[in-house]
Amino acid sequence: MAKTNDENGYADNKAAAELLPPDVQNHFDRLNRSLHALWKLGRNVILVWAPYETGIEVLVLPNYAIAALASRGNAKPLERGTTTLDRRAQQEQSFIDTVISGPKQVDRTELQRIAGKLDFEPQNIDLPFSPGVEIDLHLIDSLLRRYSLSYVEDRAVALFDIVNFSLYSPLEQVTELNSLAYSVNSAHSKLLQRKIDINFARSTTGDGFYIWNRDRSIQANVNLYHFMHLVLADNAIARTKAVQQNSVPLLRTCFDIGGHYEFYQSEGLSPTVYSYIVGEVTIELARMIDKVIPGQIMVGDFLVDMPDPDTAGTRELSSIEFIEKTQQSLSNLQGLVLSDDEINSIQCYLTGQRNTDGGFGIKRYLLHDKHGLTRHIYNAKVNIYRQQADPIYLGVQDKEMQTFESDHTGETVSPAAE
Repeated sequence: MAKTNDENGYADNKAAAELLPPDVQNHFDRLNRSLHALWKLGRNVILVWAPYETGIEVLVLPNYAIAALASRGNAKPLERGTTTLDRRAQQEQSFIDTVISGPKQVDRTELQRIAGKLDFEPQNIDLPFSPGVEIDLHLIDSLLRRYSLSYVEDRAVALFDIVNFSLYSPLEQVTELNSLAYSVNSAHSKLLQRKIDINFARSTTGDGFYIWNRDRSIQANVNLYHFMHLVLADNAIARTKAVQQNSVPLLRTCFDIGGHYEFYQSEGLSPTVYSYIVGEVTIELARMIDKVIPGQIMVGDFLVDMPDPDTAGTRELSSIEFIEKTQQSLSNLQGLVLSDDEINSIQCYLTGQRNTDGGFGIKRYLLHDKHGLTRHIYNAKVNIYRQQADPIYLGVQDKEMQTFESDHTGETVSPAAE
């Protein structure tokens, strides 16, 4: 389970609320107190809500009821690696899954339909203001999510893991975590310089960080991949300049796209303003990282529908197609300054052996974990070329993977095979 500590989610909206006029702030606090009473110290979850002229209508379910509904609807969990049609069919087995993965704000007709389907009565919260007039509906929705549960199917997550972290002294551990945190902040600043706004969330794993983009789209996931290699670049430069041994971490990194649940646990007697995530994508990353060798970048084998703003629909992308998509936007990073020198060009690719025609294939590896489960992965490389400085090579080459723990040496695949 991962807990976010970013400053971009509800915290931003809370800060925005505190800048509202005092009477509007009082309305916001009044709504929060009403939701807190329904929440009952974490016993209940607010599934969906709908505004009306003088208040909001909410559908509240106990946690145990959600678990019972989910187990009744799903004979088995979603399987990784299934086709999009199969995944949709599996999800449709459970109505509660579709509600959790849908929007929190619905109209009153839809709320009544959901309530009837689940056999729970909705509740009204009368308010001394009109939702959407004195307080923006988006701000209300953001507050409601603290008391709710969500499922996201198509989010990219990167996992940065510090090699040999447990062998360092506590002070060295703190220093290395701070160094990694600085690289994360530095990468974010560089993207903002190019007007690439990544709404990232960061969570600690103890010996590293999960990082993901709260925004949902193909481009949001692509931006996270670029964000990941800028973090690694900053870290690589810092390692070359480090005077004190063990002050800058050696990293191993995994990147994957998949689903997870997002919720807010109680902290004291109130829900936190930072969300927790747990689900397929974080579980996959945690199991992948056990096999990653120092310095390696590993990409999961995914096939996921992602929101596509260009078509106002969704587009299914495999791992290979996604990396091709990231290559198309690399020019956006040209001119960024790394260690006082501008980036001239960047290459990012999945590795493989040279073909007879001089080109390179893409090799997919099969891993077994300690639970007896298998998964396919790819080895990734990023090469950053600067104008007046040596190139920065991130990841390991295919020929350097003799120590990589795989069940076989890998199979060469192509985009058509995906």
